Amino acid sequence: MAQLEGGERASFPSWSSYWAFERSIRREARYVRTPEVEAFLASVLATADRRETTLKAGAGLWRAQLGHDWREVEVFGGGTESLPEPYRPERMKPLVGRAPDGRANSKGIPSLYLATTDETAMSEARPWLAASLTLAKFEVVRPLKLVDCSRHARKLPIYFEEPPASEREESVWTWIDRAFSEPMTRGDDVAEYAPTQVLAELFKQAGYDGVAYKSAFGAEKGFNIALFDLAAARVRSLQVKTVKAVRFEFAEEGEARRPTVEPLGPGA
Repeated sequence: MAQLEGGERASFPSWSSYWAFERSIRREARYVRTPEVEAFLASVLATADRRETTLKAGAGLWRAQLGHDWREVEVFGGGTESLPEPYRPERMKPLVGRAPDGRANSKGIPSLYLATTDETAMSEARPWLAASLTLAKFEVVRPLKLVDCSRHARKLPIYFEEPPASEREESVWTWIDRAFSEPMTRGDDVAEYAPTQVLAELFKQAGYDGVAYKSAFGAEKGFNIALFDLAAARVRSLQVKTVKAVRFEFAEEGEARRPTVEPLGPGA
């Protein structure tokens, strides 16, 4: 097991330690943290090396954005026709100082959100049927050291009694992965992002180049990667894609409810 300063062995007090951290950051204190939160972050950092992975220079990653540009071409007989073309390369990266809040970045401090497969990247954009997207393939320009949260099981652990330390650690990191993977919406309160923003800053200050986590969309083998340095990957190719099919599967949760209907009175 990883070590804390002074030789103390890193350990989380509970399998649900992430929940306590999340609640504190969202509802209690964000910038001047409690001793319990500081201890949690120390344990996260001390156990992060067990989840460290390296992304080699030259590795290919993907990013998609809804929409595309247009270009005018001459047509037979005179006149012009508008044809779709991909966004410019610079359009496929966030603007420094103008980035909105994200799971792995605070407002104005952008991270570069990429995916390991084109399908995952396009699914993360949440397009609708017949929507068009610009898909960019990026190339990693240098070796990158990542914290890989994606290696944990998708099934979320729940315990009624505290498990051994190794299982507590696994549980905490599974919930961390879930927090990064949870889809964002424009209606989310900024506080919803705060816990993962704190973790991302922790990893960044510790010298990591980014964080990898599962995708809530796309293929089972696709993962997301948030890079802290926008220059760590460059655009190598661009193309326009159109959504041909969208498929959802649903499962019942709980019992169906039937509303009470008042009987109609005489003459109704």
